[in-house]
Amino acid sequence: MGAIFQSLGRTITAGVVVLIVLLVVLVAAGAKVPVGEHAWWVFAMRWLHVTAGVMWIGLLWYFNFVQTPSMPKIPDDQKPAISKVIAPAALFWFRWAAMATIILGLILAWMNGYLAQALTLQKPFTAIGLGAWLGTIMWFNVWFIIWPNQKKVLGIVQVAADDKAAAAKRAGMASRINTMLSIPMLYFMVAQSHGGIGF
Repeated sequence: MGAIFQSLGRTITAGVVVLIVLLVVLVAAGAKVPVGEHAWWVFAMRWLHVTAGVMWIGLLWYFNFVQTPSMPKIPDDQKPAISKVIAPAALFWFRWAAMATIILGLILAWMNGYLAQALTLQKPFTAIGLGAWLGTIMWFNVWFIIWPNQKKVLGIVQVAADDKAAAAKRAGMASRINTMLSIPMLYFMVAQSHGGIGF
């Protein structure tokens, strides 16, 4: 059993197997799992959208709550472990989780038949539309401000020291803006299906 947890791939595979086993047990106990029906595909898309979103916002909060505040406390000779190993890997998952979240969200809204109404903030989809637009701004920040500037900060793109410092400030500011926007974005995403606002 320990071998499962020695590999991330095996751990993820085991998680999927546990899910399937639990679904089989539930079906055997009489639960209806409408696999293949439209409602199930909508649910599956929502699950994937939320899963990608958890990774995206989780990494955003990791950067803002853990990595950035901790960097000044790390001795200079140890900082390359972050900047050369951890940060590039985290930024890879961060930006692709952002991409997956937005694509899956758009597909989900289309499957539910409210994509145009949400994006134009029409009732009764105003809340989810606000969440979608906030998420779109955040996605834009990830791909067109944070990532291009982080490539300079991490030395993936070579620039002068002054440009590197300026890039760090731009990336940091966009990351903080995304952290701020994540709060209302999550609220509006959840509010749509739970009556959190009176639209």
